[in-house]
Amino acid sequence: MEINIVFIVILIVILSAGFVSAGDIVHQDNVAPKRPGCANNFVLVKVPIWIDGLENTEYVGVGARFGPTLESKEKHANHTRLALADPPDCCSKPRNQLSGEVILVHRGNCSFTVKANVAEEAGASAILIINNQTELFKMVCESDADVNIKIPAVMLPQDAGSNLENYINNNTRVSVALYSPKRPAVDIAEVFLWLMAVGTILLASYWSAWTAREVAIEQDKLLKDASEEFLQVGSAGSSGFVDINTMSAVLFVVFASCFLVMLYKLMSFWFVEVLVVLFCIGGVEGLQMCLVALLSRCFQRFAESFIKVPFFGAVSHLTLAVCPFCIAFAVVWAVYRRISFAWIGQDILGIALIITVLQIVRIPNLKVGTVLLGCAFLYDIFWVFASKWLFHESVMIVVARGDRSGEDGIPMLLKIPRMFDPWGGYSVIGFGDIILPGLLVAFSLRYDWLANMNLRAGYFVWAMTAYGLGLLVTYVALNLMDGHGQPALLYIVPFTLGTFITLGKKRGDLKTLWTQGEPERPCPHLQLQPLQQKD
Repeated sequence: MEINIVFIVILIVILSAGFVSAGDIVHQDNVAPKRPGCANNFVLVKVPIWIDGLENTEYVGVGARFGPTLESKEKHANHTRLALADPPDCCSKPRNQLSGEVILVHRGNCSFTVKANVAEEAGASAILIINNQTELFKMVCESDADVNIKIPAVMLPQDAGSNLENYINNNTRVSVALYSPKRPAVDIAEVFLWLMAVGTILLASYWSAWTAREVAIEQDKLLKDASEEFLQVGSAGSSGFVDINTMSAVLFVVFASCFLVMLYKLMSFWFVEVLVVLFCIGGVEGLQMCLVALLSRCFQRFAESFIKVPFFGAVSHLTLAVCPFCIAFAVVWAVYRRISFAWIGQDILGIALIITVLQIVRIPNLKVGTVLLGCAFLYDIFWVFASKWLFHESVMIVVARGDRSGEDGIPMLLKIPRMFDPWGGYSVIGFGDIILPGLLVAFSLRYDWLANMNLRAGYFVWAMTAYGLGLLVTYVALNLMDGHGQPALLYIVPFTLGTFITLGKKRGDLKTLWTQGEPERPCPHLQLQPLQQKD
């Protein structure tokens, strides 16, 4: 297999986004001032609309820092008629008489609390404030404001407010309901996503270890036969793998950071399209490798017969047969990726790509793994949390969601729709949160097999368990933080790396694992005989 520059570029791209998310519905803002009567969290609010008694559509707004909390269940929310404020800004007493209606007002000319107080005094049951732009704005309290407000206040985006105004001006009866449903503590999507991540590393680790053992067996056979071509064959057998060293581990994270900033600065529709093309190229390569590996046992003759293809060199007949299907699969996904079930195709391509990367890229010892995961640990924390200080928003989360691009996030994520969440959306995990710790887990199984260790005496079970626990803790933190994106490596790296180092130190293998890494000779059940010179 030939590793080319395109594949390395794709690898940097997929590792540039690494976090887990379920979508924010609560914004705990510590910057906006809080005081008694003005201490609400900024929650998203559902605003279903009825036109002349018929359910029409649903808008999403954001609740204010002040006022009472909203109902969490739709069945408990009252359907209330909507009325326009006159004057529109509601900075003075409305001319129209209100008797429990929800009043629709424009932002501007006075503070949010003044509008809410005026609306309450006029007899409104709630106030909807239309923002002057398409985004939502957090409504806070002034230091000297009267915050003894008994009606809920919700801000709507500009386009939603304009639509409602048009309906009312056309003499139609408009009714609304206001409620803010709570997200379930655990959604089944997170369970499946956890299983997908753990299962992907499990499969990739066994494939990597099996390949390493096959290479070792072949080398032992060559040693027994005293083949003069041993060095040449050994070199060729390992040419399909990329071994990371300490310097490349550091530079890799540096390049990934630079690429992440470039994604952030250039995020747009066309740039996401470029990422989709790169993802499809990597997905085709990954899916092809996985299918060829699975089918080669059944179609061994086709897998071992080759044909020379311009630019690609020698290619097996089985690869030529599988390649059109892989290309067609990726193209169909790219064209129809906006439909509701396109996440299935994205996950298939993503898992195949991750398995392929874990098969190709390897860490030779624990020292390199520690440097790589240590740098990735700092990288994830900085770009999810600390980047807010420099860019006023989380760079990693903005890039992963595809903000300002008009797309539903970048494709370098595994995602599953949240099945029992009233807010819908997806639970996602970045490729980097699987690949980077997966390199260490795959190394542990290769070490166990080549050192002829069983599962109980080896490191793989411990490393695999540590990864699963680390990812589980990540999802616990995600739910405790109301769906705010979390840097998964913040939790996974201490579990996996800490377990590996502690166990190696306890068993007295740490020095060997740290410097030597995988044993050079050990194929299970093979006893090598010393070479004898021929007369």
